[in-house]
Amino acid sequence: MRLLKLLPLALLSLAVANPSFAQDDGHLEPVIEEAGKINESAAKSQAEINDMANTIDGKVQKFKTLNKEIDGLEVYNQQLRKQISNQQQEMEELNAAIDEVSVIERQITPLMLRMIKGLQQFVELDVPFLPEERQERITKLQNLMDRADVAPSEKFRRVMEAYQIEMDYGRTMEAYSGLHMVDGQERDVEFLRLGRTVLAYQTRDASKQGIWNKQTRQWEELPSSYRSEITKALRMAKKQLAPDLLMLPVALTE
Repeated sequence: MRLLKLLPLALLSLAVANPSFAQDDGHLEPVIEEAGKINESAAKSQAEINDMANTIDGKVQKFKTLNKEIDGLEVYNQQLRKQISNQQQEMEELNAAIDEVSVIERQITPLMLRMIKGLQQFVELDVPFLPEERQERITKLQNLMDRADVAPSEKFRRVMEAYQIEMDYGRTMEAYSGLHMVDGQERDVEFLRLGRTVLAYQTRDASKQGIWNKQTRQWEELPSSYRSEITKALRMAKKQLAPDLLMLPVALTE
């Protein structure tokens, strides 16, 4: 190709060096014209080759990029397969746990019913303080057990809450108002509860006071000598007086 490009220049130089040769342009012009066509065709072919080379380079780069993406997708898919496998295992474990929960629900419902029944028997045999409030709590639990829109976990929580309240009664001091039969008449009195050890009452005018006898399960009237102690204990229960020593009758237990 270089020889073809140099041919017109060589002929031109020869024409300059030899005027007689230059005069015979009838022989040189076809050669020069043909050389120009060859050079033009070669340049066009070279341009096409360059375009093809650029196209091939671009496709090679795309191929390399696609290969990298494929490698990345393969790693990603492998990770997804591991996650799917773990999720399937978790689903199997969850289904097994659900089956166990169903068994537990069938077992815990009778347990809660027995606990409510036991709580009711305990309240009936216990010192008779706050009878309406405590019975109402048990009635609500019984009604709760019949409801289908309440989860077993919530039912169990409410039952345990009732048991906790009953436990707290044994270590607290409380004063509350109520009606009580005194000398055959219903009178407004103040009740005093010291844990489950003492349950006493005193009329509003402090003329009468009495105490619950756990052995005989009856109310007994207290002499007037206990009036000041009952009044003092009521003030302590209402947080109106600092805790102090109290002298109150306590039933002996075997």
